Amino acid sequence: MPDPKSALAKHPFFAGIDPAIVETLAECAHGVSFPAGQFLAREGEPASGFFLLESGTVALELHRPGRMPIVLETLREGEVVGTSWVIAPYRWSCDVRAVEPIEGIAIDARCLRGKSESDPQLGYELLKRFLPLFVQRLEAVRLQLLDVYGESPA
Repeated sequence: MPDPKSALAKHPFFAGIDPAIVETLAECAHGVSFPAGQFLAREGEPASGFFLLESGTVALELHRPGRMPIVLETLREGEVVGTSWVIAPYRWSCDVRAVEPIEGIAIDARCLRGKSESDPQLGYELLKRFLPLFVQRLEAVRLQLLDVYGESPA
């Protein structure tokens, strides 16, 4: 598994970020791997961090008792998994399941929130990078709802 600092510096999500911020992020990071089928997170569980995907595929799913889950979005190499760590109450809003084996970097939310509180530049940089993710994920849910509940052709 690669060194978290070099992986962070190369990950598209942190492209162009100040190297000093990469140093700070690396203090909260560690490498992870998950086999296909394993859940990285479950809806309602504490959102203790987020993941940077280096390889593999995950599905963001809505659990439906007695039925197949609804796949809201599929994320791949170079993408970020997890925005729920940013806003209280810090709970996962959906299930995250590895569709293929995953290699990536996990970032500890408590560590990162603490560092952001004491370093406003870090907090602002993270906010600029995570706000577009919120919009993107909301749009994916909106499109999924249109697909599921849209009008049938006349």
